Amino acid sequence: MPADSILLVMDMLNDLVHPHGMGAKTYVPQCRERGIYTNTELAIRRAREAGVMVGYVRVGFSPNYAECPPTSPVFSKARDAGVFKLGSWGTEVYSDFAPQEGDPDIIKHRVSPFYATKLEPLLRAQGIKRLILCGVSTNGVVSAAVREGHDRDYACVVLEDCCAGANAEEHDFALAGLRRYAEITTASAVSLG
Repeated sequence: MPADSILLVMDMLNDLVHPHGMGAKTYVPQCRERGIYTNTELAIRRAREAGVMVGYVRVGFSPNYAECPPTSPVFSKARDAGVFKLGSWGTEVYSDFAPQEGDPDIIKHRVSPFYATKLEPLLRAQGIKRLILCGVSTNGVVSAAVREGHDRDYACVVLEDCCAGANAEEHDFALAGLRRYAEITTASAVSLG
């Protein structure tokens, strides 16, 4: 049932996973050590070959950071650091995972890919019932997608070898909590048909 599924590649942005981005000392080492780059390429290739839609979720703010919450421990320093600015190199998807023409592009202004985005209307319009999830961070966007997807009656699948936290402990802790709400598998083992 490939038409019932979507692979969501979430926050795999230059700011976070490019060796010259702000995640160079956190996410990049985790991605390298755990084979996240290769595994994510595999997941995307397998999804496309199976006819599964591939969508991209990107965090980003207007150039004036109007949507950026100043009290958020996660985003409050984005303006000062000049990161997550839409239209900049930092919010482009890392080139190894680049979207193809026609792939959905979901822009978010918070951790959740559902909050105030076009994700749910897209899923409903396409008859999607199963979310295959990957990205950074495991304890951020992936966790939010699983919990909110679960509560909206989507079957959720996490490709754990395509996810990373800022450190191994964050990743492992997040996965431990998600096992109750999602199937945890890998890029090579996930069922796409």
